Amino acid sequence: MRMKFNKPSGSPATGLGQRGGLSEIPATGPGSPQRDSQGVSGLALWGSIGLRGRGGLGRLLLVSAASLGVAGLMTACSQLSSTLTVDFVYVASAKAAGADNYGEVDVFEINSESGRMRQIPTSPFLSGGRNPVAEAVSPDNANLYVVNQDDNSIVQFAIGSDGKLYPQSTLNTPGVFPLSVSVAKGNLFVADTYQPLPSCSPAAPCAGSIAVFPILGSSGSTPAGQLGAAVNNGTTYCSGGSSSATYTAGSYWPLLNGCTGDVVAPTGVNALSTGANAYVSAYDSTNNHGYIFGFSVGSDGTVAQTGSPLDLGAGIHPSSVTSDPTGSFLYVTDSANAQVFGFAVISGNLTALAGSPYKTGNQPLSIAIDGAGKFAMIAESQDSTVSTYSINSGVLSRAASAATGLQPVAVGIDPRLNKYVFTANFLGNNVSGFALNTDGSLLNTQFSPFGANANPTAVAAIPHNGSTQ
Repeated sequence: MRMKFNKPSGSPATGLGQRGGLSEIPATGPGSPQRDSQGVSGLALWGSIGLRGRGGLGRLLLVSAASLGVAGLMTACSQLSSTLTVDFVYVASAKAAGADNYGEVDVFEINSESGRMRQIPTSPFLSGGRNPVAEAVSPDNANLYVVNQDDNSIVQFAIGSDGKLYPQSTLNTPGVFPLSVSVAKGNLFVADTYQPLPSCSPAAPCAGSIAVFPILGSSGSTPAGQLGAAVNNGTTYCSGGSSSATYTAGSYWPLLNGCTGDVVAPTGVNALSTGANAYVSAYDSTNNHGYIFGFSVGSDGTVAQTGSPLDLGAGIHPSSVTSDPTGSFLYVTDSANAQVFGFAVISGNLTALAGSPYKTGNQPLSIAIDGAGKFAMIAESQDSTVSTYSINSGVLSRAASAATGLQPVAVGIDPRLNKYVFTANFLGNNVSGFALNTDGSLLNTQFSPFGANANPTAVAAIPHNGSTQ
C-alpha cells in the first residue's frame, strides 16, 4: 500500500516514502511533533458522543474518563518520546526496491531500558540510489549521508526529531563505485573504487581515489548540512616511475603506490576527530600487499598524501579502518588473516602499538569504538560473531564474543549511552542487538535479532534529543 500525504509548509517538497517508490512527505516536516490520528482524536470523539446521549452525571463521568484517557495517553507518549527512545539507528539495505531499484534505509529506535530496537512507523525510506553501502551523520547529528555505490552518488537526508528522513540533495562522487565515507569537523571524505578515467572499469581496473566535500552551513534558503563541490587540490604530486606520467590532484586524489601503476583498491576511509588527518585502508592486487595511505587535511579541506603508504605486508587484506574519539589511535582490520592492526597517531604519523596485530575471529569486516574510547567492537563475518576488546592506552585486549545473525558486515554502538551494540547481518537480513556490560561482555537485548530489509550493509546512529534520565 502506498500512502500519500499533503506537503508541509516550509518543508522539502518531496520525500522518500514507503517501499515501492517516491511519495510526498507527510504533513509533519523535520522536527515537527507527531500525532496519533487514532489515539487522542478517537477518545475525544467517543467523549462527545457520550455527552449527547446521557444525563448530566453521565456527561461529567464520560468527560472525566475521556480527559483522564487523553491525559494518560499523552503522558505515555511523552514518556516514550523523551525517556525510552535513546537513539535512532539507520541501517542501509542493498536489496533493490521500487521502480528505480533503489536501496532502502531502515530506521530503528532503541529503548533505553531494554535495548530493544523497533522500526519507526514510516520505516523504511528509499535510499535515493542503487546499492547503498555506506553511511555517515553530520557533526550536529542533523543529517544522514548515504553512499549509493551503483549510482556513484551521495544523498543527503535531513533527520527529523522523530527520526524520519527527508531527502535534501544528491551529488556524484568524482570517482567510480564509492564504498566508504567518513565525517569530521566540516568535511565529508569518500573513497572511490576507481579513479574517473575512461580506461578504468571492472574489466580493466585502476587505482582508487579519495575525495573531500565541505559540509555547508545554512545560507539563505539553503539549510545547513548540504555538501559543496568536491575540494580541488590542484597539486602535482607524482611524476616518473614505471608509469612515466605526471599526475595532478584535482577534485580527487588517486591512491598510487609509488607511481608504479599498481591496482590499489581502497577498502575504507576514516578521518580523525580533529579533522587534521585522514587515512585510507587499501589492498594492492598487483603485489598482494595491504597498505594504509595517510593524508593531511588543510583548513580549506584540501588533502595531501603524507609520504609513502604504510606497507602492512604481503597477504594482508585490509577491510575497514577507524579511529578512537580522541584521534590518538587508528585501527585497521585484516579480513584475510583474522587480525586487527593498532597504531598510535603522532603528528599524523603511525607507530605500531604493543602487541599489534591482535587476533580476531574469521573475516573481520567492520570495527567500531564506543564514544568513551573504552571498547572496540569487531564484526566477524565468516564466524557470524561480534567480539569486544577493552582499550588500554590504545592496546586491544579481547574481552568477549557473541553470536550474531548470518554474516555481519557492519557494527555500531549507541552514541548516547555507549551501552547498546548492533550489527547489520547481510545474509541474515536482520540486525542483532546486545547490551555491553562494564567488563566488555555482551548480552542479547530483548527480542534480538530484529528484522530488516534484505542485505543490510551499513549502520549509523544519532542520539535522540530527549533525556534518558
